[in-house]
Amino acid sequence: MKMDERVYRELFTELEGYEKRGVDMSIDGYRASPLEIVTAHMTREEGTYMRDYVLSRDGNIQALRFTDIHPYGREQNTP
Repeated sequence: MKMDERVYRELFTELEGYEKRGVDMSIDGYRASPLEIVTAHMTREEGTYMRDYVLSRDGNIQALRFTDIHPYGREQNTP
């Protein structure tokens, strides 16, 4: 099994566990399933997704948000 494939399988398993515990998940503001999130990660050629954990008052994970971080349009400082 290729390294990327293993990483995506592990991510899917992790997210599936959150889903089973009732954690709401979204990507770029839209509700998403573990498969949709992993598929989005697999198809990204540039950039990456940042994870935000929303915790309940008890400190339990209540929601998991993935936000696309675009490297485009950022000013590049070159010497």
